[in-house]
Amino acid sequence: MPADSNEKPFKIAISDEQLSLLSKKLALHVLPDELEGAGKKYGASLTDVRRLVSRWQNSFDWRKEEARINEELPQFTRDIDVEGHGTLNIHYVHQKSEVDNAIPMLFVHGWPGSFIEVRKILPLLLNPGPDHPAFHVVALSLPGYGFSQGPKLQGFKSAQYAEVGNKLMLALGYEKYVTQGGDWGSIVTRQMANMYGNKHLMAWHTNFLLTTPPTPTSKPLPEELSDPRAARGQWYFTQGNGYFVLQSTQPQTIGYSLADSPVGLLTWIYEKLVNWTDNYPWDDDEVLTWISIYWFSRAGPAAASYMYYEIDQTGEITAPFNWTTEAPVKLGASSFPKEIFYAPPSWVKVYRGLVFQADHDRGGHFAAYEVPELLVQDLRMMFGKAGPAYGVVPNKSGYST
Repeated sequence: MPADSNEKPFKIAISDEQLSLLSKKLALHVLPDELEGAGKKYGASLTDVRRLVSRWQNSFDWRKEEARINEELPQFTRDIDVEGHGTLNIHYVHQKSEVDNAIPMLFVHGWPGSFIEVRKILPLLLNPGPDHPAFHVVALSLPGYGFSQGPKLQGFKSAQYAEVGNKLMLALGYEKYVTQGGDWGSIVTRQMANMYGNKHLMAWHTNFLLTTPPTPTSKPLPEELSDPRAARGQWYFTQGNGYFVLQSTQPQTIGYSLADSPVGLLTWIYEKLVNWTDNYPWDDDEVLTWISIYWFSRAGPAAASYMYYEIDQTGEITAPFNWTTEAPVKLGASSFPKEIFYAPPSWVKVYRGLVFQADHDRGGHFAAYEVPELLVQDLRMMFGKAGPAYGVVPNKSGYST
């Protein structure tokens, strides 16, 4: 299927007026007190926030970061019609490998990430080698994130995000492809596998495999309960998921703060960047670049929150997934110790289509950004010549010969 012509090259170009408004808002910030010795027990630490706000206000060079992103990531936009929701202009990264037979792959980010999460794995995936496959890479900004338009109507659920992802790949000429995603990217690509599996989406890989008990009475095995990752999952559900409850029930309420206060947005996201990673050494400018993408996003900083409400209200996250594909779609799963959700292996094994698993001793929620070499290693193993998904895309082995 040839690519269509509805594509426009895109460069991030935040206006001087937007930068000026941000500067004015930062100049008027007011920070709360902090209980003595609190550290990050109650949330983002005051010491960190003061430092980051000062950097953002006084010396962070957005123009420099903007230019770096534009140089590193080939970006485009195109209009995509979404059934019942009109036309959305979608932003994405797209770069082909020099290998003609490279495997087309769609990378789908989550929250509080964005298309920037593909930054480190992109050159690795493109790179050909005699012992590993190469990929043509597409990384979209989900509707409401980054520089994609946001939905305007209620009811934009996982099926609609899946429709956008599939139509984007078809529009680029990729009739058959594979996917990779974590966080919301896992939910979206799972739905894509359900809706378009074995016709267009030929295999999917995730670093965030949501599982439910195989039966109503299933319990993790004793050795699984002693796994440190189980304690990590318990921590998340008892101390780390307040944001989820709010964004999945009253996203408009928190939206006012996120849209009006850059410091509010910074702290809302920064806490997760720290708590959800495996001691990743965040540079202040890295953090501020991630936050700035939300602040300058096309649909506004609050738009991404609606995704929580729309999808959680369906029960899709916590209820057993209703697979409708006749045959399982090949699935690969990678596990990292500081991921926020723990999937007991005994539950994962019954996941339909599972052909590849890898457990790692380092890494967290943002695997593509934290440990890009490990994630790419898994993708190469899954889709390589000795892998269980080798040749899954017809005539696209990933190798030159």
